[in-house]
Amino acid sequence: MIRPLPLLALLLSGTAALADRNLTDDTGRAVTVPDHPQRIVVLHEPLLGVPVADLGLPLAGSYGRDDDGGMLLAVDFLASTLGGRAPAEPPKGIGPIGNPDLERLRALQPDLILATEFDGPKADRLAEIAPVYLQNIGPGTTRGIEIEEDLAGVLNAGGAMEARMADYRAALGEARGIVGAEPGQTYLAVFLHDTVNVVNESSGMIRAIEDLGYARLDLAPGTVAPGQSALGAPVSAEAFLRMDPDLLVVLGSYVSGDLSEEAVKAQLGRIAPGWDRFLKPAREGRMVVLDGSKVTTPTVASALNTLAALEDWAGR
Repeated sequence: MIRPLPLLALLLSGTAALADRNLTDDTGRAVTVPDHPQRIVVLHEPLLGVPVADLGLPLAGSYGRDDDGGMLLAVDFLASTLGGRAPAEPPKGIGPIGNPDLERLRALQPDLILATEFDGPKADRLAEIAPVYLQNIGPGTTRGIEIEEDLAGVLNAGGAMEARMADYRAALGEARGIVGAEPGQTYLAVFLHDTVNVVNESSGMIRAIEDLGYARLDLAPGTVAPGQSALGAPVSAEAFLRMDPDLLVVLGSYVSGDLSEEAVKAQLGRIAPGWDRFLKPAREGRMVVLDGSKVTTPTVASALNTLAALEDWAGR
């Protein structure tokens, strides 16, 4: 969440242009950002780039793409999440995931670099090229679509954020009559990799499900393993098969590239054999498979995709 610097600091900051704003990022660093940045580079496309693009703002560069903007990963989150709202021209690549190629980055002439708290050690070096704003993405630091809301403040895009929220509120009102929860009903969302992983709380999917009235299923202490990633944390297959939320959401692995319902169920069978016999939500028709590339970014777009997918599932 952005924190403006004290007024005295603003008055003493003679080096900042009138069109710039002095902010404090999520790690406590003072940073001067353009009032309306036009050449934004992101160091995490799903969690930072998609929110920026959902606000209708330009993306000059991103990790995980080649020099022409072609996707090097199995999933293109911009295209999948945003559909027709995706940028007509994709961002240029600044190298694979990891350390950015500084020459490629410099060639893009960014006016703002958006990175995560985990990029802190390289922030000073990146700041030699353009201002660097570090946004929290880690487990427990944000919830729902708060990353997009935070970035709207950083990027002076409050009007665009309110327009997106108006779209969401309208869709939510319609969805509640179709898939809204009864009082006390619970949900659990998991994604599959080598294990079953409980999805963390920061995604448009979580915002939509909770706004529909579902409460997150309480898990016994020790059920979720330590060492969480930005997306989730593993649970044993045995523990998973005993879980009984009123709504179980299952997402497939991005690594495979095949996020169809058939592929996800086949993957679940390899991780937790017999799930279709032992998992109560599956037996009773309370399990839904969603396309994780569309619903897991912390954006209004992912929340809208979730509402639409749940309505389709309920209407089968």
